[in-house]
Amino acid sequence: MTKNILEWLEASCLKHPNKIAVADETAEMTYAELVKDAKILGTTLATYIQPRQAVAMYMEKSNTTLAAMYGAVYAGGFYSLIDTRQPIGRIEKILEVLSPNVILSNERFYEEAREKLGSTANIVKVEDIIREGIIDENMLAGIRKQAASTDPLYVNFTSGSTGVPKGVVVGHGSVIDFIPEFVKVSGICADDRIANQAPFDFDVSVKDIYSSIYVGARVELIPREFFSNPTHLMDFLCDHQVTVLTWAVSAMCFVSIMNGFGYRNPETIRLVMFSGEVMPIKHLNIWMKNCPKAEFINLYGPTEITCNCTYYRLENREYNADEIIPIGSAFDNEKVFLLSDENKLVDTPNESGEICVAGACLALGYYHDGEKTAAVFVQNPLNTVYYERMYRTGDLAKYNEQGELVYIGRKDFQIKHLGHRIELGEIESLVQGRSGVVRACAIYDHNKKRIYLFWLGERDQKELHNELKVVMPSYMVPNKLVHLDEMPMTKNGKIDRAVLKKMEGIE
Repeated sequence: MTKNILEWLEASCLKHPNKIAVADETAEMTYAELVKDAKILGTTLATYIQPRQAVAMYMEKSNTTLAAMYGAVYAGGFYSLIDTRQPIGRIEKILEVLSPNVILSNERFYEEAREKLGSTANIVKVEDIIREGIIDENMLAGIRKQAASTDPLYVNFTSGSTGVPKGVVVGHGSVIDFIPEFVKVSGICADDRIANQAPFDFDVSVKDIYSSIYVGARVELIPREFFSNPTHLMDFLCDHQVTVLTWAVSAMCFVSIMNGFGYRNPETIRLVMFSGEVMPIKHLNIWMKNCPKAEFINLYGPTEITCNCTYYRLENREYNADEIIPIGSAFDNEKVFLLSDENKLVDTPNESGEICVAGACLALGYYHDGEKTAAVFVQNPLNTVYYERMYRTGDLAKYNEQGELVYIGRKDFQIKHLGHRIELGEIESLVQGRSGVVRACAIYDHNKKRIYLFWLGERDQKELHNELKVVMPSYMVPNKLVHLDEMPMTKNGKIDRAVLKKMEGIE
């Protein structure tokens, strides 16, 4: 029985040690080199931490960063990547929650880490450790012997409603449970080249990282700055002959908005999987038209359930502007169901309920926050005979007539306006189906009782507003339209609603 993800890494290394495991913009690293560097780092890190303790990492993604992540696991600990571009105030809050004894950095960020974080923990340079080249196999074997599948593997921080970031703790067992099923659904194999878009502190990257070592594939790390330069991005995809994309919706929209396919078409792509937000139909159609041989899969799931809990295979056709792409059905060994406000099972088509998830996929909870953990990781109210932990996602969905789940929106994006319950996501979908509209985001001002629509595109605003009065009920028509030249995005590639609210003084 597999109890530690390092078993996958070592198995792939044993099978093809000289195969490239990961490549960044400066170098390639074979499976043998990856394991060696990880063991060197693990040997030193074990002198700083006890089993099941944190190793914080202050550096951008790279081959060496990936080795450091595995090094933290070899040391018996877990890793947590810190985005170097986020405000120092947020970094301090993360470190306060994480309370690490050691912070790994690299040549590029080491001095910055010492200046910003010097009083927090021991700050160690990755290159210095690797240069020493010490591996203590006996110590590493002893650490592995006491390991369990319930040990934490990583902590990813998401936004917290109180302003304090929430550290989602995901264990080895959850990744070991999910990845084989994800690989089965996607068909990822050893011959694939996976183009990694997401930063390592975002759980979309978990699918790239662990699918690759599970099957012995190759990961190509796309430099972050390429997602502001479409020609560099398309050259990268073509020149590296990538076959698999597991991207955030915003990254895909960047390509279609910037007419990336008009410059160059990556013909080797065979699989495109997307998640994070609802995929706008017009952008989906652009991708499907330009990648006619590729399979497209819509993925759904929050960080708290280890990446994704449902998937939907799209038909190879052009979709109508008003079609809604389902989030589909559950991965094997994941229980996904809908609950009403009264905690009753919802299974009638077109009746909405909150998406709840149970199974081995669930995160261990929030790091150093038992109160928040207890609020959303709860006993399944449908089970009165034994303890069954489930996670309340806060997302609303319904079943269509085919029995497939269809995402509606966030519970907190459901508003009561003019006596009607309205999903802001429904407004966004209708607006994004209009010609000349690229992206849209609806926000409600509860004090002024007004719906604001922020949008990108070339459409005449008055003309768009008049059309919305025709295609949606009067109580859903936005009270104010705000045209933008660029949609603000969070570091995880989602629309930054807080910035939009600030623009219009919405509380």
